[in-house]
Amino acid sequence: MLKKLNIILFSLFLIAFNANAGSDGELTLNNNKSETQDTKDCFEKLNRATFSFNQGLDKAVIKPIAKGYRKLPDKVQKGTSNAVKNLSNLVTIPNNVLQGDIKTAIINTARLAVNTTVGLLGTIDVANKMGFPKYEKEDYGQTLGKWGFGPGCYLVLPVLGPSTVRDTTGSFANIMGGDPWYNASVHGNNEFLSEGAYIASKAITGIEFRANNIESFENLEKNSIDFYASVRSLYLQDRENKINNVQRGNVEVIYEDDDDWEEIETNK
Repeated sequence: MLKKLNIILFSLFLIAFNANAGSDGELTLNNNKSETQDTKDCFEKLNRATFSFNQGLDKAVIKPIAKGYRKLPDKVQKGTSNAVKNLSNLVTIPNNVLQGDIKTAIINTARLAVNTTVGLLGTIDVANKMGFPKYEKEDYGQTLGKWGFGPGCYLVLPVLGPSTVRDTTGSFANIMGGDPWYNASVHGNNEFLSEGAYIASKAITGIEFRANNIESFENLEKNSIDFYASVRSLYLQDRENKINNVQRGNVEVIYEDDDDWEEIETNK
């Protein structure tokens, strides 16, 4: 039972850690502040203390690993990125259906089939080469938002990182049967998949996200008077962008003070 609990906690950490990640694993930011003004920081004192703890963990463990990951050959990083993105289809597809986007669900199902077979378990993004539409990740938190559920209070969870009541609830859906990869690996009882395979895939996803955003976070921390408030704003706005399917380029954020910031958008 303790082993199962550890797996669940670790998985939730990685799910929450990647909540900021877009389809390309990079952060995006919207300057429409009204989108997040209704999200209250009900537990700010506790959140700030937890944020400080998480920052220490990131600097001591996660960031060094991410830097090491970036030293791997580009082909290895690209193949790894493609593989974990391919696995994320298993959560995106049911959420496409739940959001009523059947056409996209069919496209992503075809993408999953092509990349898993011809693309050698997803290490090669054959679907992209074939001209499939750009892939956008979906999760249960986004689906709840689409259904009209408000974010609730902002939360910073120990190890798990930034979240909201809605997104935390959505994360639990993955381990309650909403993630076929989790079910097949942890509960599949077969010789090909195991709990270790699931944990490894989620760990790689988290490491890749952190590696892709080292400079983004460093810039944000350097130019923020209140780094906690900056991360909170970034998280909440990014989640709203994803719920509303807002398409944006990569954004460099320069904070001048708590209420005045500038963004430079670069389309790649």
